[in-house]
Amino acid sequence: MIQLRKAKEIETLRKANQIVARTLDYLEREIKVGMSLREIAALAEDFILKSGAKPSFKGLYDFPSAICTSLNSICIHGIADDKIIKEGDVLGLDVGTLFEGYYGDAARTIGIGEISPNDVALIACAKDALYFAIDSIKEGMRFKELSALLGAFIQSRGFVPLQGYCGHGIGDKPHCEPEILNYLEEGDSIKNGPKIKNGMVFCLEPMICQKDGTPTHSNGRWDAASADGLNTAHFEHCVAMIKGRAEILSL
Repeated sequence: MIQLRKAKEIETLRKANQIVARTLDYLEREIKVGMSLREIAALAEDFILKSGAKPSFKGLYDFPSAICTSLNSICIHGIADDKIIKEGDVLGLDVGTLFEGYYGDAARTIGIGEISPNDVALIACAKDALYFAIDSIKEGMRFKELSALLGAFIQSRGFVPLQGYCGHGIGDKPHCEPEILNYLEEGDSIKNGPKIKNGMVFCLEPMICQKDGTPTHSNGRWDAASADGLNTAHFEHCVAMIKGRAEILSL
């Protein structure tokens, strides 16, 4: 069952997500060529703790890092290790917080220094798909329709979605119903599944690959990369349905 959140809950979720947004802004300012992924995660953890929240990813499903640091072909769930970032890399930053019993979650992909025109287009696709989806949301539409819109947008830019991964509900748990794919599965219909209602809070997160959206994994089930080995991009916002429209909480 998809929970409908009360106004007070949504305001606490907003605070949790605002800490996420400030953490991402801080990382964008601080990240420099020559830093390790481990150093970046440590900066994020310290910032979150000083903001009065906890890094919710650390230990979640046994994930070892405070945030996800997904480098180049790693699209999501990148473990922070001793890899050094260099000029021309693309780096996905996915941050989660726990604040007063409620969760925040958002992500963005950044270029390190000067990146290739193709990577600029790749990152723009992920970001633009996210905002297109948010702007398209209407009370009463089905989540399947939203998935179909996302998939069509991504393909219109010449890219493909990472398969098998999705956006999700969020609240007093980090992941809950609904699951929101970035594409409509073959044989499915936009007329299936639950409808979007006021009070729902969920995360949308387009995950973009270049040629092959089949995921591959290293580090067990983490470090989800594209099978084509090419660079990837990922953007995410947490939104709440308020008065018939999707309002971004992670700003």
